[in-house]
Amino acid sequence: MKKIGFLSFGHWSPSPQSETRSAGDALLQSIDLAVAAEELGADGAYFRVHHFARQLASPFPLLAAVGARTKNIEIGTAVIDMRYENPLYMAEDAGAADLIAKGRLQLGLSRGSPEQVIDGWRYFGYQPDEGKSDADMGRSHAEVFLRALKGEGFAEPNPRPMFPNPPGLLRLEPYSDGLGERIWWGAGSNATAIWAAKLGMNLQSSTLKDDETGEPFHVQQAAQIRAYKQAWKDAGHQRTPRVSVSRSIFALVDDRDRAYFGGGGREQDSIGYIDQTTRAIFGRSFAAEPDALVKQLASDEAIAEADTLLLTVPNQLGVDYNAHVIGSILKHVAPALGWR
Repeated sequence: MKKIGFLSFGHWSPSPQSETRSAGDALLQSIDLAVAAEELGADGAYFRVHHFARQLASPFPLLAAVGARTKNIEIGTAVIDMRYENPLYMAEDAGAADLIAKGRLQLGLSRGSPEQVIDGWRYFGYQPDEGKSDADMGRSHAEVFLRALKGEGFAEPNPRPMFPNPPGLLRLEPYSDGLGERIWWGAGSNATAIWAAKLGMNLQSSTLKDDETGEPFHVQQAAQIRAYKQAWKDAGHQRTPRVSVSRSIFALVDDRDRAYFGGGGREQDSIGYIDQTTRAIFGRSFAAEPDALVKQLASDEAIAEADTLLLTVPNQLGVDYNAHVIGSILKHVAPALGWR
């Protein structure tokens, strides 16, 4: 395991039990947690994007703010739902955020998951082409976005522009060199992982995937990663791809940890449906004393296949406690997994 970061969904609720009671709280605390994680030595600060929900929804202002407040930590998403995105406008936002962060952006994209409203992308002005699905539309948006990040000119210049143009067709600005190699795809199936490999995207695999074989979650996820790596090799890409997996992991090292997570939780995989036809398997959570955690995680085949581990954090418990959660894993568990 080369890198360990955190993944926050940025939940907020006006409930008195929540430390994150407004959208402003969620955004500002996300920045503070990224700063704290960098001070602890974590490698990445990642954020989930959900629309029409009391969660983080507009990633680029947040990513730019985190980039301005930090110096070394990777800053990313896991994931942006591409069904909702204008890929060219997104390329401009991504280029600007990456320049502010001095080349530390790691953008995770996806075709999207079930949302809070029916066909929410309709309200953003998008509609699949005739005979295509919303998933097809999300992947198509991603392909346009990847082409834009190459920095090649494609737009015919005005012969009488307001300002002088460089010669040839014009590209989108600002352009950040190298960002195109730091794009990830959140794959829910083996087939989409293989598709991502062919296009040269890194792979993000979360705490759920399509249940394709009936085997335990980590076994299926490991098989997905191996299929991705083989497809990457077959495509002839020259660089080494990166692969992340997400896990809910809590080291029980003090009374707070035991109060929040010591009573046991989802210690087994579970099965559900993410739409009317797609059966999915959801990976278990981990909460135990550090020595027990090390043994449990050592047998996780997908963690062994990946180079990056993203720790999902309970952000509504506040910045201080979540910094403690991250720090406990880095200190008591990560070294035994081969980190650093």
